[in-house]
Amino acid sequence: MAAHLIIIGGHEPLAWVLDNQRMAFSAGSRSQGAAAPAKGDEILLYTTRDCFRRPTRNRGRIMGLATVTSETAPLADKVVFGGRRFTTGCTLRVHGLAPRGEGVVLADLVTQLEVFPDPRHWSLRMRRASLQLPDTDADFLRRELQPTLRPYRSVLGEYAFSPALT
Repeated sequence: MAAHLIIIGGHEPLAWVLDNQRMAFSAGSRSQGAAAPAKGDEILLYTTRDCFRRPTRNRGRIMGLATVTSETAPLADKVVFGGRRFTTGCTLRVHGLAPRGEGVVLADLVTQLEVFPDPRHWSLRMRRASLQLPDTDADFLRRELQPTLRPYRSVLGEYAFSPALT
């Protein structure tokens, strides 16, 4: 089993992922092929600074833990966010979420992670939907995230879309 950092850059896609416990990938997504999540893989959900439309106020955070429960395959009903079509996807079982504004601030840890061999340019590796993590990085990030996790249903409402929250 592999571990992936799933990178979500918008509130609408985040709400869809959390509400549906599904992940969708665009046709040109770098997550296709060998790096695509497979059934049984672990997912660390990461929201970018832009996810909540206030990049100067928010930090990019790992805020959820899930398991892939299906193979990544073409979607029967395509999903569209911001004019981009998402054509493949998989189902997830979300185990827990950090309360909104909590979780693991990834930028604070990049020097300790193998997946970012050049910490000065770590954000370049984040320009994709899925980033496969080395086992040691996944173990480290999971340990950092665990104390902030709450049951999925108890925190889900904090991520519901509301213009007042963005």
